[in-house]
Amino acid sequence: MKRGLFVGRFQPPHLGHVHAIKTALRECDELIVVIGSAQYSHTPENPFTAGERIGMLREALAEEGVDLSRVFLIPVPDVGEHSIWVSKIKSFCPPFDVVYTNNPLVKRLFSEEGFEVKPIPLYQRNHEMGTRIRRRMIRGEEWESLVPRSVAQYIKRIDGVRRLREIAQRD
Repeated sequence: MKRGLFVGRFQPPHLGHVHAIKTALRECDELIVVIGSAQYSHTPENPFTAGERIGMLREALAEEGVDLSRVFLIPVPDVGEHSIWVSKIKSFCPPFDVVYTNNPLVKRLFSEEGFEVKPIPLYQRNHEMGTRIRRRMIRGEEWESLVPRSVAQYIKRIDGVRRLREIAQRD
């Protein structure tokens, strides 16, 4: 059995994340999805809690017909030191064989620890999709088309746009 790992902050989960997860699941029997920076919430860069991100991601994957029994959603807090970050991930997760990432630092850190690292084809996006979505939310621009329908509904249910606008205000 082959188990993969995919790390993201999911602030919020977007179409690129869902595409990456589905792509990895075509190669793996199971996929560990690490909800990174799990301790952060209620900031402009990290407006949603780890629990909210897990809920959004589960709903988005279910909406896409992903078999959730093949996916582990595991929140992992940051450690602040790159040299021990992989050890932290390993201590929170079941064993895995391959890491899926396009992030050069993540690639380097896992490669140095002997893991196979594979890129994920990008889905009509650049690396700043989450930033763009949050910026659009703050400015009152259209953002819903960049996330799965279930994620947009979840964010509306928790009044997430208003939260983000309030915490993004300057004194």
